[in-house]
Amino acid sequence: MTTTEQPPLLEARGLTKHFRGRGGLLGRGGAPVKAVDGVSFSVGAGQTLGIVGESGCGKSTTGRLLMRLLEPTSGTVLLDGRDVGSLNRAEAQEYRRQVQMVFQNPASSLNPRQTVGAAIAAPLHAQGIEPPGGVKTRVRELMDRVGLRPDHYNRFPHEFSGGQKQRVGIARALALEPRLIICDEPVSALDVSVQAQVVNLLQDIQADTGVAYLFIAHDLSVVRHFADRVAVMYLGKVMESGATRDVFDHPRHPYTRALLSAVPQPDPDADRGRRIRLTGDLPTPANPPSGCVFRTRCPLRPTLGEAEQARCAGEIPPVPDDEGPACHFADRAVAAH
Repeated sequence: MTTTEQPPLLEARGLTKHFRGRGGLLGRGGAPVKAVDGVSFSVGAGQTLGIVGESGCGKSTTGRLLMRLLEPTSGTVLLDGRDVGSLNRAEAQEYRRQVQMVFQNPASSLNPRQTVGAAIAAPLHAQGIEPPGGVKTRVRELMDRVGLRPDHYNRFPHEFSGGQKQRVGIARALALEPRLIICDEPVSALDVSVQAQVVNLLQDIQADTGVAYLFIAHDLSVVRHFADRVAVMYLGKVMESGATRDVFDHPRHPYTRALLSAVPQPDPDADRGRRIRLTGDLPTPANPPSGCVFRTRCPLRPTLGEAEQARCAGEIPPVPDDEGPACHFADRAVAAH
């Protein structure tokens, strides 16, 4: 008897988003801004995929493409192996029921004129769902699940702290019992102590419900603690991906190694001399370098010969479909450290 391997819950294949650039007469005709440029990854049911990288690398745009808040320029998003771009209106509404989002800024994601109870109930009303016991009962259950008191129901967002507002956002995302929640920098605007509380809450919810997460963050220590797998992005592309432990303990791409070297260590002596400093500014996505987009800042570049540097400039490294580095000379980077 043969078994058929189950497809991933959500998969991105060659996902691309180019925005119209500014330039020329009346700000028209500029080079397109390649915010996301050929990104591929997958998220398994009940798993957490972390997406990390510098500001401006395309992490948040990727999340919005998956949520269908933005339409991709090219590429495919699949849910259970089905192309999301081919869904009709009713099917697209069902997709949004299964895929929800928690936003980076909890204050801006809430309507200041809407009570917390109404905000959490909004997805139920939008989908025309009447839960057993009524909407109000369901909302109070969700509030209790995320650590909010019953008397918070009729309060407004300005009466809450940042951590409490993010709990409201999490409760709202849970209202439709989604299979995947896209968390776009959900703790970056919070104090460190509150960050830990929110991350622990998300983990408890996953353990109870089996929900999968796409966890977008720039804090590598949070991702290491939280994610099963990780994808490292730079200038709209995935540089390296794989199991979190493998990527963090044995990074192969020079960019991944530089990012991890910047994570502070408890022991200052252990931290001394390990930092890999990247020179130069992050190139603009409107005019990315040819070939490997990281080559202009790559610490491995001075060690390469003329022919090897020409290869980096003229040949785009193959994008890893599931794991591994997008680098022509990754093995040399590992050997150098």
